[in-house]
Amino acid sequence: MANIRDIAKLSGYSVTTVSRVLNNHPYVSEEKRAKILTIMHELDYIPNAKARDLSKGKSKHIAVMIPYANHPYSDKIVSGILTAAFEDGYKVTLLPTNYDPEVEKHYLDELAAQAWDGMIITSKKVSFEMIAGYLKYAPIVCCEDTGEFPISCVSIKREKSYVDLFTELKSRGYNHIGLTVGRTEKESASTGLVLQAYSDIIGYLDKSMIVRNCRSYEDGINAGSHFSMLPDLEVIVTNGDDVAAGILQHISQDHVLVIGEENLLSSRLLNFSTIDHHIDQCGEAAFHLLLDKKISTKTIPYTFIERT
Repeated sequence: MANIRDIAKLSGYSVTTVSRVLNNHPYVSEEKRAKILTIMHELDYIPNAKARDLSKGKSKHIAVMIPYANHPYSDKIVSGILTAAFEDGYKVTLLPTNYDPEVEKHYLDELAAQAWDGMIITSKKVSFEMIAGYLKYAPIVCCEDTGEFPISCVSIKREKSYVDLFTELKSRGYNHIGLTVGRTEKESASTGLVLQAYSDIIGYLDKSMIVRNCRSYEDGINAGSHFSMLPDLEVIVTNGDDVAAGILQHISQDHVLVIGEENLLSSRLLNFSTIDHHIDQCGEAAFHLLLDKKISTKTIPYTFIERT
């Protein structure tokens, strides 16, 4: 296989000149450029991508840490990241973690070894303190509020969305409200926010009205079976449209108002209301913050989509 020295020897030009042609350097005459490119074509020469990236100090390749590879949240936020990355000519590697802190740390160590130009963390188990320690190696953006830690972030107004929703439901006279959540409040800030809003506004936290560990359509079916046994139930607020779709296999919207989250295809097909946190926009914003050299934060507003 030909290398850069072979091309230099055949063209009669120096290795430096050939390197400049490979890197589209402007200060090379068209005659030299044309001759070198012709020889490269004749030899079927393909530049070593890693070597070229090292010479530039940049690979235009980022990593995205996601909790699950087959989850609607991951799909939507990754879609936003990929849209923005494609427009800027960046490659993206997805890193599923299943919320395993050892796996997350392993990926952070790879970032420190310059495996990628930067990393977007959509959701995680490790602490912000640990993440901040890796900023000296490469830029990192988190898709949640990082508080006082000097880490760029894109946050979603989840707390306001839950407070506004429960306030509106209470104002309409609803008092018996079921709720589904995913991870525990110790593991998930989102779960803590929705449970706190529920308790503060509805005025109680009846364990029989809450179904935990809901992440999928199948989990929703199980939750629906539970809720169908509660005679006074008026509303079910879910943590995802697919969970809501599963619940509707047991619950009729003629009797119970079911509200989803994230405005996925399932909510449009089954015509139920949903909170859209615009997590695809969160993904796009996270990518653009990753390219910014300063620590920045951005908040994405939510939209309540009411369907009847």
